[in-house]
Amino acid sequence: MAYRKLSTLHKWYLKYTNRSAYIEYKRSLQDYAFYHKTIKLQHPSLAHAYKALTSFKHSGNSGDIIYALPAVFELSKNGKAILYLHVEQQAEYSFNYHPLGNVMLSEKMISLLKPLLLYQPQIEKVEIYKGEPVDYDLDEFRKYSFHLDRGSITRWYFNVYGISYDTSQPWLRAPKDAQYANNIVIARSHRYRSPLIDYSFLKAYPNKLFVGVKEEYEDMKKALPDLVYQPVNDFLEMATIINSCRLFIGNQSFPFALAEALKVTRLLEVYYKLPNVVVEGRGANDFIYQPQFEYAVRRLLEE
Repeated sequence: MAYRKLSTLHKWYLKYTNRSAYIEYKRSLQDYAFYHKTIKLQHPSLAHAYKALTSFKHSGNSGDIIYALPAVFELSKNGKAILYLHVEQQAEYSFNYHPLGNVMLSEKMISLLKPLLLYQPQIEKVEIYKGEPVDYDLDEFRKYSFHLDRGSITRWYFNVYGISYDTSQPWLRAPKDAQYANNIVIARSHRYRSPLIDYSFLKAYPNKLFVGVKEEYEDMKKALPDLVYQPVNDFLEMATIINSCRLFIGNQSFPFALAEALKVTRLLEVYYKLPNVVVEGRGANDFIYQPQFEYAVRRLLEE
């Protein structure tokens, strides 16, 4: 199909002389930007070597890195992976506050991530990116015309590299710690909060822990005075807590990425404006509305 924009005069003429053609033209405009951006793309090579050692670069948020791991594991399936993480890349966050300000990844965040990433048997090394040549630049998806506000973050990488991976199964490993077995673990970032959702009904349930940023905990404590803050030294420790708990509840934030990758019993608060986290596999539950949220908690704790 030839995608082109018509002049104002041509549109006016078409509208009043050929209504069906005008409607078809209006429909084609929805594809116009996608088409013209896509035809200019230089697609990465799809001749995957599947080497003994495969290198990757990523400059995204910590959650994006967790969601990229299925692609990393698939593309390095005949060996091991080296991850180079690119710090201080500028970010424009459309939903107010973000803990990293206006960057996607910092050296401190890498130091928190590194123990968790190195715990994965397939990852050989994690380093700060300093211009090394890599086999795969995992930032390639940003050049594409994906609607990044919907769908599955994990599948963006699949669509770039023509691959797939069974994301219904756990793709992250972490230890278990029996001391958290009876806990409800909660994480709720300031971003991606549904205006319809109230967590205060959870006061009826004991043994609630919060993982995440301290300021987010202080805010949640207004609704849940008995909520206990659980600080961690790194993200391997956070993943251990999540992997060990009775139920994890969170919105579209880094701790939920861990819960999704570990496939624990989890409940996702879906942000209706930006539903780009998709739960699947064992333990997968999500909600948008309050009655269903309260019912799901009751159901999952009774199972």
